[in-house]
Amino acid sequence: MIALIQRVLEARVTVAGQTVGEIGPGLLALVAIERGDTQANALRMVERLLGYRVFADEEGRMNRSLTDTGGGLLLVSQFTLAADTAKGMRPSFTPAAAPAEAERLFDEMLALARTRHPKVETGAFGAEMSVSLINHGPVTFRLTA
Repeated sequence: MIALIQRVLEARVTVAGQTVGEIGPGLLALVAIERGDTQANALRMVERLLGYRVFADEEGRMNRSLTDTGGGLLLVSQFTLAADTAKGMRPSFTPAAAPAEAERLFDEMLALARTRHPKVETGAFGAEMSVSLINHGPVTFRLTA
């Protein structure tokens, strides 16, 4: 499981012109489910997303997590993060989980996050989405679980 996280001032997902998920300050997480990922990976990723220290403390150091700040978490399914780009000029999506399995695990991850944090939004799995954000920093990290 891969997540590309961005610390944001705000982020929004729209589908067919309608906003389906929106947060203020917090984290946007683009998430890819890979073949072989399990519920344990989903749980570990939720722990990392909520506990990863990317927000400034009183001294300006990245010592505070999403749990500490109470900010929003916007989870967006993004299978292209699982692409194998090592060869050639076209990505291979062989490492990505099959759509039905990916959706099941993504939904589990979303449910876990919602039981642990009050401000969790999402996009629409498998839909053509427009994602807009204001990256704060910019701060961007790639997490694995």
